[in-house]
Amino acid sequence: MTAEEFCRAHTLVAHPPLVPEIALHLATEITPIWQATEAWLEEQGIEPPFWAFAWPGSIALARLVLDDAALVAGKRVLDFAAGCGLAAIAAARAGAAMVEACEIDALAVAATRINAALNGVAVTALHRDMVGQDCRWDVILAGDVCYEAPMAGHILPWLRAMAGQGALVLMADPGRAYFSREHIVERLRLSVPTTRELEDHVERVVTIAQILP
Repeated sequence: MTAEEFCRAHTLVAHPPLVPEIALHLATEITPIWQATEAWLEEQGIEPPFWAFAWPGSIALARLVLDDAALVAGKRVLDFAAGCGLAAIAAARAGAAMVEACEIDALAVAATRINAALNGVAVTALHRDMVGQDCRWDVILAGDVCYEAPMAGHILPWLRAMAGQGALVLMADPGRAYFSREHIVERLRLSVPTTRELEDHVERVVTIAQILP
């Protein structure tokens, strides 16, 4: 079974909250996808199935770029730590000239590819850690990436460096412990419905912040 076949076999097509314009292959119950991924993990060394859910940060970013297409229209966009590729797909729908989505999880890369195809948009899904790369984007979208201290410490200096090289860097944070409010400008707050299967609340207030150098 290929990664793409695995993603299709363990999800159903659905529309995430607040973003009815976009369809995604999503898990409908958390336990089966986790059990299936654990079995796959033993064979393939794959990460937990974060790709199978539309997380609040990505939902907020997608809603932002769909409502304010000028942020990305005609521009080169990176969806960093893209998960299921929701923000990347929204950027493509909003008229971005080029959209890349990067992930270190091979299943997330596969999910992004099939989700982009499902929505009829062009997104280049990259299986790599982009931290350390020189900036080749006009806009970088990062949704919900500060959930662990090592992750935040790894990516935040690079995102600030990308801002220093001229990129508009937008991070969406739903109240994670390691989100830093230093060197940011708050752009938007949005209440996003979620589920107690994934979160400890039925909704999350997501802050979308512009990262400054």
